[in-house]
Amino acid sequence: MDRRDFLMSGAALTLAGTASAPGFATPSADPLNPPGIKTAGIKMLPVRGGKYKVWTKTIGDGPIKVLLLHGGPAATHDYLEAFESFLPPAGIQMIYYDQLGCGNSDIPDDPALWTLPGFVSELEEVRQGLGLDQFVLLGHSWGSILGIDYALQYQRHLRGLVISNMTAGMKAYLRRTAAIKDWLSPADRKRLAELEAAQDYDNADYHRIVEGTLYPQMLCRTVPWPEPVTRSFARFNAKIYEEMQGKSEFLVTGNLKDWERWDRLHEIKTRALTIGARYDEMDPADMLKMATLMPNAQGFVCPNGSHMAMWDDQAYYFDHLLAWLKKV
Repeated sequence: MDRRDFLMSGAALTLAGTASAPGFATPSADPLNPPGIKTAGIKMLPVRGGKYKVWTKTIGDGPIKVLLLHGGPAATHDYLEAFESFLPPAGIQMIYYDQLGCGNSDIPDDPALWTLPGFVSELEEVRQGLGLDQFVLLGHSWGSILGIDYALQYQRHLRGLVISNMTAGMKAYLRRTAAIKDWLSPADRKRLAELEAAQDYDNADYHRIVEGTLYPQMLCRTVPWPEPVTRSFARFNAKIYEEMQGKSEFLVTGNLKDWERWDRLHEIKTRALTIGARYDEMDPADMLKMATLMPNAQGFVCPNGSHMAMWDDQAYYFDHLLAWLKKV
């Protein structure tokens, strides 16, 4: 018997021997969270009809409550940690949420779970589990796809919606990413076209060009990348990403490929904010156009930022976001 087995068996014997002792703790009414102790704001919540659990963490306090939706699909909350330096000090409560299959939440291996309607329903379960109402929903990238579709179904619960770095449809998204390929050298542009024509997305040259050359220009322009960003990428669930998106940011072959919401933006009547960036993989003009199509929205573009403008154009991003949040 190794040390771990010994300790586990010893713990089991100890519990068995003390289960009937006076004062032994009784089972909690909440099987996912221990009662009566501080957990640094962490709360596990049942989702998908109680079959799985997801991780949330609440930081700060205040009348404005912001639930953050990370991107991906299948990234983690980690890369949004920049918000901790700005929202709680401004008296705004913020809440992380690792979506099912991501980060600290359960990670089932079931492709049938990875659909937009499934995540919308999951988000409503999270809202209920956190007891939120009249809160601000802030989605980044894929998180904004989720946020838009949530608002179209449940906006009665929203105090505001922030659409950060996500256009309103895949056709516009692919037009922009196609144009970004012109940022490459002629040799790399030619090689990328060859690899795409052959659908050779696992080729080392494909990863070198896309991840080594383009991503540092359009995803996050800080050098080096902030540790929370690299940590989030290290925890990325590629199975979900490929099921919903595809092999890279430059093609959409997954089940999001037909997502288009331009003609429904007018239905989002809650206060809304769109955030774009000059070097983003989303066309900044699209981000401003989206704001004009919602009846109670405004938008801004970070002049030096990319997709993660909360890092590479940080002061501009948060100055404008906080000004809007304080008026919601």
